[in-house]
Amino acid sequence: MTRFLWDKFSKDYLETFLSSSGDVKTSLDVTAETQEIDVYFRPCLLEPYRNPVTIDGIIACLSKLFTVREQLQREAHRNQQPLLAENIPRLWILTPTASQRIITAFSALNNPDWGEGIYFLPPALTTAIIVLHQLPETPETLWLRLLGRGGTRTRAIDELEALSPSHPFKSACKPYPKEPRRRGNLLCV
Repeated sequence: MTRFLWDKFSKDYLETFLSSSGDVKTSLDVTAETQEIDVYFRPCLLEPYRNPVTIDGIIACLSKLFTVREQLQREAHRNQQPLLAENIPRLWILTPTASQRIITAFSALNNPDWGEGIYFLPPALTTAIIVLHQLPETPETLWLRLLGRGGTRTRAIDELEALSPSHPFKSACKPYPKEPRRRGNLLCV
């Protein structure tokens, strides 16, 4: 049951957070063997994990990405147009932690221009793993850190609660039922 609550929470959270910037679809089905993308925000796929991502989990995410790319390629071919690089989706895998073994297994590298905690797979895979507990504690990473676990989430919640009531981030917050917290039940969605 916890997994389903997390799944619903993370999808609702990301849908609300991204809806002001574009069209968001949650639980998007992809063909082949029916798979479900957690959040599709054109042109990117967001796959949040409650527990640390595994090698099999990353492979499953890549499979979804490849299926979406194939669908876009077929659509472009039908329309007799090339699939432009800017229309190829990027996959963002959000994980509370990731072992060095996982990072190394996919030849993922940190790009200093992006900061700590963001590891890019080889360029042709258009994929990055965001290790939430490694992100710098800055206002720019607050929304992502809220998806973390333990101290990462606790500090992000404290940071959010410390903002003035008129801060724009506060307008996106509302109570989220049944989500465990150490005090109250305010989470952003």
